[in-house]
Amino acid sequence: MPRKLVHRKVRLCEYDGVLKGVRGKSLALLTALLGPMCIITSCCFAQDYGDALVAGSISDARTLIPILASDSASADVCGLLYNGLVKYDKDINLIGDLAESWEIKNEGLTIIFHLRKGIRWHDGSPFTAADVAFTYQKLIDPLVRTPYSGDFLKVKSLEIIDDYTVGVSYSEPFAPGLASWGMPIMPLHLLEKEDLQATSYARQPIGTGPYKLKAWKSQERVELVSNKNYFEKSPYLSRYIFKVIPDEATLFLELQAQTIDFSGLSSLQYKKQTDTKFFKDNYQKFRLESFGYTYLGYNLSHPFFKDKRIRQALNYAVNKNEIIQGVLLGLGRMCTGPFVPESWAYNKEITPAPYSPEKAKEILSACGWRDHNGDGILDKEGAAFEFTIITNQGNLERQRAAEIIQSHLKNIGIKVKIKIVEWSAFLSEYIDKRHFDAALLGWSLGREPDCYDIWHSSKTKEGEFNFISYKNSEVDRLLDEGRKTFDQNKRKEIYQEIHSILYDEQPYMFLYIPDSLPIISKRFQGIKPAPVGISYNLIDWWVPKEKQRYRSVIEQ
Repeated sequence: MPRKLVHRKVRLCEYDGVLKGVRGKSLALLTALLGPMCIITSCCFAQDYGDALVAGSISDARTLIPILASDSASADVCGLLYNGLVKYDKDINLIGDLAESWEIKNEGLTIIFHLRKGIRWHDGSPFTAADVAFTYQKLIDPLVRTPYSGDFLKVKSLEIIDDYTVGVSYSEPFAPGLASWGMPIMPLHLLEKEDLQATSYARQPIGTGPYKLKAWKSQERVELVSNKNYFEKSPYLSRYIFKVIPDEATLFLELQAQTIDFSGLSSLQYKKQTDTKFFKDNYQKFRLESFGYTYLGYNLSHPFFKDKRIRQALNYAVNKNEIIQGVLLGLGRMCTGPFVPESWAYNKEITPAPYSPEKAKEILSACGWRDHNGDGILDKEGAAFEFTIITNQGNLERQRAAEIIQSHLKNIGIKVKIKIVEWSAFLSEYIDKRHFDAALLGWSLGREPDCYDIWHSSKTKEGEFNFISYKNSEVDRLLDEGRKTFDQNKRKEIYQEIHSILYDEQPYMFLYIPDSLPIISKRFQGIKPAPVGISYNLIDWWVPKEKQRYRSVIEQ
């Protein structure tokens, strides 16, 4: 699974042709009872509580401390356990979450958050402004290996005005400031004396969210139960289970056996393997534009990749359309940089480099890479041009993309090996420790285009997102300027320039933007696709009593 920026960092239902809701009575019966002239809408019907949603995941969570949760699996679980001060609604507008309102003063230099009263942590302790202040202090603590600190280093001071009011002052204008407070808030009373890198809390979290942790069995499952006292309302679904299935083929078999309810599909599964009567009868599929992209990231400390001309040559050598058509079956788009076309920061003027092995060989030759000894592999000063691409276990599309890259680079005299690594080890032993030549990965992006944490040269420490060690003083300047600028038209110009520089320099080989292809059992009602995705209203999902599979489980 791709890493995820947590804090930025998801349908209409069929019902067997009969609307039911008031304890199973059909629409026809209700019409007979209430009269033919009555108009009955969906809001008239009571949703049922109970049942469990079992979601398949190719990787296990690493930690449930939200400010350390840099991978998708951890972030997905944390998203149900915790809340931020703000969140995005279905139309990608910022609305209150733990904060019921806010005031922006001093031309954006000050934000006053008014917190909701009566919210409690899962253990019953009250949520207050002290928890917000504590989370902020941990985000800026240099001893805490969080990848999200960049958003909070611009805060000049955070003041607890009273138990339910927080004042945040910035040293200079900071455009992503409000959105950054979507960062999940942690409990002071449980973590004040804990070392976040070593605490047992990482596996025994307490949040304010709609679900709370019941059990976590490593590499098997994470089980959550509904928070009956959730401040919005109690979720209808009593349990949410993340079932870890690291093999894509096995995950699909579990869909066929109906032992999981919710999963992402590969392009082949979406287009062909689920185009059957069984899947049409039992599941609903969605094809959504994703806010993320897949890339080949180079370790820029490796001598082969320090020269941007080499990276440009490799970009010419790989046919991205072959990957999109052959691997994604057309369910994706070309990627030209760090933003997707749906982002207002996207630079549509950038033209993807054409597939040209001849141009690639020409550039490599000019850089001294030639086949001097006639063995078919380019070499320079006695060193053969060969390297290893690593990618994570369980994602066959990435593996096949790596194989196409391997084949195309072989055609120009570069030898590539492919190494598939289990997700947790992939991050901890290879990415965090910089033990890789090139990594095939994906980013899941937020709607705020600030990408400081990924590209700024200060964000290269272990656990941070600039793990390729990219450094460019002009990009650093532009990233800083983009954060200071509130005018969206001016910000757009800044991010479009960043887009242009990054595509020219090719610190990543930008590969493709895959479509998001979720599938979910038809027994779940209340799913309403929106610009933000399908999971934004999870607490409204429900299953009619007669279709519930897990009613025998004692609800908590």
